[in-house]
Amino acid sequence: MIAAANAISFLVTLTFLVYVFMIVVPFLRRRPDPEGPVDAFEWHMFVPCRDEEVVIGRTIRMLRTTVPEAHVWVIDDDSDDDTSAIVQAAADEDPFVHLVQRRRPDARTGKGDALNAAYFQLHDYLPDDADRSRVIVCVVDADGEVAENILRQAASPNAFGDPEVGAAQVTVYMKNRDDRHPVPGAGRVRNTFGRFLIRMQDIEFRGPIAAVQSLRGWTQTVGLGGNGQFTRLSVLDEISAQSDRPWHGSLLEDYELGIHVLLAGHKNRHLHDTYVSQEALHDFLRFTVQRTRWAQGNMQCIRYVPEIARSTKFTNAGVFEACYYLILPFFQVIANLAAVTLFIGAAIGLLSGAVSLPPASLALLAVFYLAFGIGPFFIWGPLYRRYSEPQAGFWTGILWGFGLWLYDYYVYLTGARAIYRILRGRNGWAKTRRNGEINVSGPIAKDS
Repeated sequence: MIAAANAISFLVTLTFLVYVFMIVVPFLRRRPDPEGPVDAFEWHMFVPCRDEEVVIGRTIRMLRTTVPEAHVWVIDDDSDDDTSAIVQAAADEDPFVHLVQRRRPDARTGKGDALNAAYFQLHDYLPDDADRSRVIVCVVDADGEVAENILRQAASPNAFGDPEVGAAQVTVYMKNRDDRHPVPGAGRVRNTFGRFLIRMQDIEFRGPIAAVQSLRGWTQTVGLGGNGQFTRLSVLDEISAQSDRPWHGSLLEDYELGIHVLLAGHKNRHLHDTYVSQEALHDFLRFTVQRTRWAQGNMQCIRYVPEIARSTKFTNAGVFEACYYLILPFFQVIANLAAVTLFIGAAIGLLSGAVSLPPASLALLAVFYLAFGIGPFFIWGPLYRRYSEPQAGFWTGILWGFGLWLYDYYVYLTGARAIYRILRGRNGWAKTRRNGEINVSGPIAKDS
């Protein structure tokens, strides 16, 4: 049993190390992307929201100011607060603002369904002779803030300036990464942990996640995210023609859409030189609910593995990368079980005297773990400091590196919870509440 666990642990670790090396190299060697003419396209921003009165007014003003060329379509998913009234008031004053109103029982069935509602309303809004290949849809979260150059980057020759590109994803920043007191009214310990959790999310998105997209640029399997996701309307039409709607039922509807774009024979691009900012969560329980949903959505997309493997639109490297990513949550759970088995077996052996390790062997094991167990996570702290936060000190980058190693253990918890939810048949989509919606003792988002 222990020998099998040891073999599994070694295989998973080796595979992961190769993967890390393959994402770091293209990320560090990447060159800046050019920009393109914004007026060559028509832009429409989709903003799905439910009970977002805290942020939606500010988001509409931000979009109309930062990207004034774009129409803003706010999808109110039958909110119980004043979200709908705020959006309607903005729409009454500005013809570039539109309210997409959903009502129960058809509402609150997932983010994908909300986006589909906006897609069909946009279809009715556009004239029959519109060049839908030059109409670009962008999804922005209700708390999102887009960079000033986001449309110029999306219009570049490397993105929608290339007629073969069907979708693009921008880098995601955490806009509250420098907040010194993220939990108003809470004590020092909780605020310290809140700052840690926020910073780790920023490192995660601007470091390893962005680097993975660099690798995917080579394998031609760039994935889409839920915030800052651009898609050509004609491509959404193609996907809809095959299944009556562009977005499908996965809890990871953004990545799922990217798979459909690739299967339809189009290219996805990642735009590294622009970004969308969103609010990082400072509460671990809400964070766990969110990441469990993401992990479960990832697992739901495993059903596309046979279709990806058969598709002539994917390269061999693309098939390998996409399949590895889709089954990664299962790998992580298996690796965790193997590690626990090894630890228990070693502890029993040492305590019983059946196993003895000389000091030299213990030192070698410690060095091995530092290099291969911590190193692949640790490197992102110094890299993030150098390329994203150069004003931070050297030792801050070192602390961030060790922090990310500890932070990444969340994947074992959320992966196990996702498997548990699948086995229980629990596939509900739970909205993660904004930081501004709760107080120190307020309720936490429920995992439905």
